Formats: sequence, C-alpha cells, structure tokens
Amino acid sequence: MAKRTALFETHVALGGKMVEFAGYDLPVQYSGILEEHRAVREAAGVFDVSHMGEFFFEGDGAEEALNAILTNDIRGMTDGRVRYSILPDEKGCAVDDVLIYRFAATKFMMVVNGACVEKDAAHVAAHLSGCEFSDVSDKVSQIAVQGPAALAVMKKLVPEELLPAKYYTFTRDVPVGGHNTLISRTGYTGEDGFEIYSRNEDIADIYRLVLEAGKEFGLIPCGLGARDTLRLEAGMPLYGHELSQDIPVDEVGLDFAVKTGKGDFLGREALMAHTPEFERIGAKVAGRGIVREHCDIYADGVKVGVSTSGTHSPTLGCGIAMLRIKRGVTGALTADVRGRSIPLERAEMPFVKRK
Repeated sequence: MAKRTALFETHVALGGKMVEFAGYDLPVQYSGILEEHRAVREAAGVFDVSHMGEFFFEGDGAEEALNAILTNDIRGMTDGRVRYSILPDEKGCAVDDVLIYRFAATKFMMVVNGACVEKDAAHVAAHLSGCEFSDVSDKVSQIAVQGPAALAVMKKLVPEELLPAKYYTFTRDVPVGGHNTLISRTGYTGEDGFEIYSRNEDIADIYRLVLEAGKEFGLIPCGLGARDTLRLEAGMPLYGHELSQDIPVDEVGLDFAVKTGKGDFLGREALMAHTPEFERIGAKVAGRGIVREHCDIYADGVKVGVSTSGTHSPTLGCGIAMLRIKRGVTGALTADVRGRSIPLERAEMPFVKRK
C-alpha cells in the first residue's frame, strides 16, 4: 500500500487526481497539466514534494566524510549554501542525485529523491565513516513554490530579509504562520522559486497560507504531470531516466558536479579509468509526434542510442526529448516510435530559458 504525505487529505479536497509515485499517493494533476504548466511559467504554482528524503550528517568530520561519498566538492561551502551533487557507487554510476545543505562546518543536510530514500540510506550507512548519520525523511514535509511570481507570493508570508536572496541558498528558523520552517531558493522547474521544509504536522496549514497568499498572483496547486514537463523543458535530468546505476556519471553532461581533481571519493578510480562512450543531448521533434522514453534512436539509419525522457512541450508547442547517444554522432537523427520513424533536430538545453 502506498504511503501518504501529510497533505493527502488536502489534495483530495482540492480535487487532485491521485496516483502512486515513489511509493506515495501524490496528485498527478488538479485543473490539468497544461494549465498548471503555464501557471508556473507565467505566474506561480505550488507542489507537494514531501516524498523527498532528508538525511543529516553531524560531527567534526562531517564535511570530510560527506566529501568522500559525493562526486562534487563540498569543501569551501559557506553556511546557508546549497550544492548539487551525484551520490556515486564504486563503478562511478549514480546511486542518486542529491542536494547538500550546509548548516555549519559540523552539520549538513542531504535531500534525496523519494523513490531512492531506503536505497540511499543503506548506501550511505555502508560507505560513511567519521560522522553521525540520521534519516529524518518521515518527519519532514516539503512544498515547492515555483514561478516568476514566487517571490511576490513568499513576501506576503515572510519578511523579504528572512528569505534566501540568491539561487541555491537557504534560511533557517523562518516563521510562516507561526510555524518554524527552512526555506531554500531551489526548485525543479527552471523558474525562480522556493522550497519550504517543515514538520509534518505544520505543512497543511503552510500549504493553505501559500494558496491564499498566491491567489492574487495566479498561483494554483500543481501535480506531478506539470512537474515533469517543466523539468524536461528546463533540461533537468531525472533519476531513473538520465541517471542510474547503469550509466557512468561522466556520460550525463553534469561535469560541473563531478570533481575528479578534488581527491579520492567513492567511484573516482572507476571514473578515472573510464572513457565516456555516450552523451546526453537534447532534441526537438521535427514535425508532428511525441518521443517518449525508451525509443531507439538512429543516425542515418544506424542505431546510436535511446531516448531517456520525452514529452510535448507546452511552451514550445512541439515534442522534446533527452537522448543518450554515442559520442561523435553527426548524422540525421530519427526515433523509432512504435515502428514509425520520427525525425529529430538537435537542440540546446535548457529547451526553455527563464524569462
């Protein structure tokens, strides 16, 4: 049986269409994916992302211990900073992609994907040494307020000086409606936005306050469907699609988060010995049709890879996809969609840039 977030009853009351995702009952949509997508691109939307997991790392050796199990270098982070990294395995592939929050030199939080919480916790416990590790995922809820009007919405709830001013920063102990929260300037849509963390018992009231504050700006509740179309337009990878334990992390276009020069870390030896064979690229459908994941990709009639994500872009009005193809391929690309050959054009990512 699927778990329920602390906002389950709220979603049902708002007419959310519930589906199972990452082991949770979550809304796939409310008013409709297109309407929700456009709201986030043009105004604002709020998402329940309480299925995400939160781990804490504490002690004098926390920074060094974490750095040894991450591809990115977290040394030099200052308090209140957030950094993206991959959590690698011994083969140099991704166990997950994560965000690291620095509270202090001796305290860090790691945010992990909802479907990976148990796997990640076991992996961390098996490879971590030198600090204390705790999994608080079941005690923490999280919502995301995203879109060009997100700041205006948040300023109705919180004095601006208490909000994180820059992308990938956070503020702690921020009161929202009398509830203690952590607020980060992060998100998964390609737009400006904030993510609010609180205790499970407080999140329903915080969510209600966000809806009320956002009404005048056009904020609406949004589901998983719009979250996926938004992240794909933004060119953001999704674990289990662009990242997995079968794909080396030097083949996914995330070199900014893979610092082999920082010294030893789990999987570094495998990466140093590896010659990348594939790359992640963006593509647009040239004409009609949608290329979903798991479609074979051809260059001049020769199979060169597969699609890892794909959808119809509401903003661009055409099909877009991320492909995992062999490096150096130059021929005309096509996708095999149920026996039909769909022409593709290479496209820079993000497909849609923030206005």
